[in-house]
This record gives sequence, C-alpha cells and structure tokens, in this order.
Amino acid sequence: MTLLSMNGHAGIVDLLLPVTPVIYFGILLIISLYGFHKVVMVWRFYKYRRTGATANFVDPWTLTDKELPTVTVQLPIYNELYVVERLLNAIAHLTYPPGKLEIQVLDDSTDETQWLCQQKVSALQQKGCNITYIQRPSRQGFKAGALDYGLRQASGELVMIFDADFVPLPSTLLQMVNHFADPTVGMVQARWSHLNRQYSLLTEIQALMLDGHFVIEQTSRSQSGCFFNFNGTAGVWRKSAIADAGGWQHTTVTEDLDLSYRVQLKGWQCLYLPHIVVPAELPMEMNAFKSQQFRWAKGASQVARKLLGQVFCADVPFYVKCEAFFHLTNNFNYLLMMVLLLLSFPYQLYIAQYDWQHGPLVYLPILGITTLNLFGFYWVSQREQRLIAKPMQQSLVSPWQLVYHIFFLLSVGIGMSLNQSVAVCDGFWGVGADFVRTPKHGVIQKSEKWTTKKYRGAKTWVLCLELLMLLYLAMTIAFAIAHAQYSSLPFLTMFFVGYCYVLALGLFQRR
Repeated sequence: MTLLSMNGHAGIVDLLLPVTPVIYFGILLIISLYGFHKVVMVWRFYKYRRTGATANFVDPWTLTDKELPTVTVQLPIYNELYVVERLLNAIAHLTYPPGKLEIQVLDDSTDETQWLCQQKVSALQQKGCNITYIQRPSRQGFKAGALDYGLRQASGELVMIFDADFVPLPSTLLQMVNHFADPTVGMVQARWSHLNRQYSLLTEIQALMLDGHFVIEQTSRSQSGCFFNFNGTAGVWRKSAIADAGGWQHTTVTEDLDLSYRVQLKGWQCLYLPHIVVPAELPMEMNAFKSQQFRWAKGASQVARKLLGQVFCADVPFYVKCEAFFHLTNNFNYLLMMVLLLLSFPYQLYIAQYDWQHGPLVYLPILGITTLNLFGFYWVSQREQRLIAKPMQQSLVSPWQLVYHIFFLLSVGIGMSLNQSVAVCDGFWGVGADFVRTPKHGVIQKSEKWTTKKYRGAKTWVLCLELLMLLYLAMTIAFAIAHAQYSSLPFLTMFFVGYCYVLALGLFQRR
C-alpha cells in the first residue's frame, strides 16, 4: 500500500504522482532553453559589437545646422509632481537650433502637477523657449493616446520622447539626430542609466536587471539585425515611420514594444546606441516595482499574441524570427516557474514514496547550469559597462557585492513569479489594456525619504496569493528536511528567500 492510498483504492494523487517527474523535468528543460538563450545573447554581443552598424559608436554622417531636421520633443506626463520640474529644466537645456526645436508637454494629470506644469511652461516661454502645454479632453488611450494626440499637432520631422523621471544631458539630441541622415532609419534608442542605483538593495537589483537588458540584450539584437524594441522613452522616432506602421495604438499596455515591431515589420531600420546614456529614476517601492513589471510582462504577452504570427510570416531570416519568439515570450518563464514551484511538493512526495534517488542527478545539473547561465549574463553586463563610454560614470560594486546582488536578483525574480504569471495570463488571454503608472518620488540620495511623498504603488490581491505561496514553500522545505532530501534545499531555499523578500517589502512599504 502506498503512502497516499485511500481505503485500498488509489486516490487522484496516486494517479497523478507518477507523472509528476515527467512534467517537472519537461518544464525545467523549457526554462533551461530560455537560460541558454541568455548565453546566445552574450555570444552575439561579443560577435557583433565590433562589426555592427554602431560598433564604433561614431555617427555615420554629421549634419550641419542647415541640414538638421526639425524635432518635436514630447513629454507625456501623468501625476508626476516630484519629477516633472526636473525634467522640464533638462529639456530646456537641450543643445539644438532653437528654430528647429519644439517641445510638447502632454499633461494628463489630475492633481497639482497640472498647476506646476503650467507655471513652469509659462516661465520657459517667457525665456524664449518654444514649449507648449497640451491637455486632452480625456485620458483615452493613456500614454499612447497622449503621444498620438500630440503627434497630430507636432511640426517636427522627428519626435523625441522622454518620460517624466528622465534627465537627458544637453548633448543627447544632437548625438542621436545625425543617424537620421540615413533615410531608412525609423528609430534610434539610447541606453538608460540610474540616478538612484545605490539607494537600496531593491534599486541595486533593478539596476542589474535593466543593465542586462540595455547592455547585452539591446546591443545584441540591434547589432545582429534582429528586431529590438523602443523602450518608451529616451528615443527618437521619424514621424513618417510612425505613420507608415499605423501610428500609436493603445490595444496593448506596452505601446512602445508594439510600435517597434510594427515599424520593423514595415522594413524600417532601428538603431540602438549604448554609448549615449540618459539617467532615470528607479522605483523605490516594491509595490511600484511590481506594478511596473506587471505592465511590462502583460504588454509583452499582448504584443506576442498580436504580432508574433506576423513575424513568423514576414520575409525575414529564420534567426530573426527565433529571436523575436524568445523576446516576446520571455515572460512566459514566470508562468513556467510558477508551475514548477507548485510541483515542488508533489515532486518531494514522489521521491519519498518511490525512494527515487536518481532524481537529483538529473534536475540538479539542469537547475545549476540554468542558474549559472543567468549569473554569467548579469556578470557580463556589469563588466561591459566599464568598456562603454558613459557621460555619467557610476561606481560599480565589488565582485563580492555583485555576487550578493545577483543572488538576490535571481531570488527576487522567483519571488515575482506569481505577480508576473498573473500578468502573462492577463495579457495573453485577458482583455483590456488599463495602464497603471509607476510612481516616482524625485528622491536620489540615501539621506532623502520617499515615504513622506503622496504617491504609492497600486494595491493588488496578489499579496494574499504570495503569502499562500510562502506557506506552501515552507511546508515543502519542512517535508524535504523530514525525509532527508537535502539536495533539494539550496534551490527551495532560494525560492523561499525570494518570496520572503518580495512579500515582506510589499507589506511593509504598503503601510
């Protein structure tokens, strides 16, 4: 009689338990493929960075003042009381011929930000700045709707976009605009850096995550000729390219990713310039970070559902289609991780019931190699930052600190799996495209406090589910210890630490 038999008859658990290892290993193998894809990204990064279109970080053409195109700078704003003035001051100091530069403040705010924007715009106008305050009748379409509304009134051939928490250097526009001397270029994207990177462990983790994307992924995709995405800010668009691709659309919550793929499907060339850096502020609150990541994961899933079929049918190389698949479905990793976590206890039951000693010989190497792949990916992204010219030199952490931060990054990634799984399901199978903003507080130094500011991350019911998952993991760890299944403990502990950190910080900061 098995451990889980009921009255001599096999229960449902008895029937499902034997297939648990098969499902467990199948999911683990799929996750390992995405981990191996990180290695491929690093390989492409090193292969193409010396031969790609922007490998030497030198503008292919230099335009004279007469040849410079007209540019409209769009600043979509929504309740950004603490950072909008900083943004407007930075934009007012952009180096560009005044007669060829127009600034649009696209304000959808519903609080004191309206008054602050109006006062600042009026002051800049008196100084001779060509800046316009624009407020729509309704917030339909959220950020995409605001950009589209402003675009209809824009006089520029090119459109530069900045979110409220960015602080571009005066030379940013001139450094980027020369690439549009090539008439096939539809978009140019700069790299993000982080104003408050060293504020807390949470901001350090976010900086690591974004550095992996901006240093390795964006460079690798752009230089190898694959599709890559505009990041919603710190980029310049050709107005005619936006129109050719169908304009800004608000059918997804990541209008930037959506438009990027539609533009590249139309044959426009997009460039990524990792040597041009625009500083920005990272969310300092866990719930704000979770809402940001939720939106990005949901939007990527929506774009995958909307455009992946068109990418597969497009006349582009096969490797470009493969990269687009991994790019747009990357967040499905969280859903797979969630299933893997739910299977962790049945898997422990299986080992105990069938006295299966060979399981760790299979899954431990897979988990270990996948973890090392991710670790190496983020390690390389930090190392390579030292070799990229940066207008603002940031002190990078010591090797031991980096190991500590990457461990927490992987743990937090696991701890975010429930939040992100809900986002993926909502994006791929759900309906609607509600845009939840990420609050910013204008706090940079550790001596400053963000907790006195009015904005907070969105409250969701996911915290309750995370508490249940934490209890479930604790039960799984206790079972593994009781049955001397110690080989499972390192990874179960990392899962547990991730959920503890995400849940504890979310609950504490919510107060």
